[in-house]
Amino acid sequence: MENRSHTLLGWSQFVHRYFLWVLIGAYAVAAILPAPGLWIRDIRLGDISVLKAKMHVSLLLILLAALMFNAGLGVKTLHLRAVVRNAWVLAAGLAANVLVPTVTIFAITTLVLNFWHNPLESQHILVGLALVAAMPIAGSSIAWAQNSNGNLALSLGLVLCSTVLSPLVTPMVFYVLGELASNEYELVLHDLADYSSAAFLGLWVVLPSMMGLGVRFVVPEPRLAAVMPYIKLSNSIILLMLNYSNASVSLPKAVAEHDLDFLAITLSITTGLCVVAFSAAYWLSCLFDLDEAERVSLMYGLGMNNNGTALVLASLALASFPRIMVPIIFYNIIQHLVAGAVHQFTSREAKAGRTVLGST
Repeated sequence: MENRSHTLLGWSQFVHRYFLWVLIGAYAVAAILPAPGLWIRDIRLGDISVLKAKMHVSLLLILLAALMFNAGLGVKTLHLRAVVRNAWVLAAGLAANVLVPTVTIFAITTLVLNFWHNPLESQHILVGLALVAAMPIAGSSIAWAQNSNGNLALSLGLVLCSTVLSPLVTPMVFYVLGELASNEYELVLHDLADYSSAAFLGLWVVLPSMMGLGVRFVVPEPRLAAVMPYIKLSNSIILLMLNYSNASVSLPKAVAEHDLDFLAITLSITTGLCVVAFSAAYWLSCLFDLDEAERVSLMYGLGMNNNGTALVLASLALASFPRIMVPIIFYNIIQHLVAGAVHQFTSREAKAGRTVLGST
């Protein structure tokens, strides 16, 4: 039993350390071997009625709920108590998390997508970007902030508040960005707004997160500390399954068609959007004269979105538009690459600061 525990702990540490490369590997497998991912996506577990509407319960939704439950379970109550001390920074960060990507997507559409030679591809990219922009802040931003000695109370507040507000904010972003789309895709975004209202996000994102948080308050800290490595491992596996399954819908077709210009412009645009989000957070931290820990947390918060939810939503509501998932997949990879670059930069600065202090 003890050997098995050590083995699981070793796997947890391995996956956590090399998660980005494992994620890229999952996407590569999805492009080459999509059948198991499509099988996972098609598993149905019955129907439920929510707010007088019938909702199909799929394995993807159960996995999403488990992911959000684990996110709530991973919250440290010590940091939760300190959230109120950062209320004004928190409010500014939440506002910027909505406004910055929305304004950036407006600029991208006006300056780039409207002039792209394939209008259909432009609309697919626009809807994919809208899904990225409309999602709450990723729970992984807390882990990155912790690794970079960020302000964990601020990171936690950004994730929790954006998640709780998502049933209101997400449909609003879809309606606003729908004004940039052509008639058909404006309706697609409006349908997404209706689908992702309180019924979807409230049931599969907010409720599991709050349940996980509730368990965190009830279960003694030593017991949770003992199982957290295994929770983190299960979280990584669930996230990989979600990304693999949803990528199985879109990547094989994109690879088979050899549509390199579509992939290239999508990669360029999503990279630009991610860099703008991180840069806007840095500028905002300078504007409010934040300390280094708050700056780091704000950068990870504004730059990293919950793309697991975006992919599940796209695969369920937009299965007939597989290319829309490509911008979400690219952004998911890029946000971790940019986060890694920020971590390296902040670590180098911190080391240089310690060296200067040590020499004085």
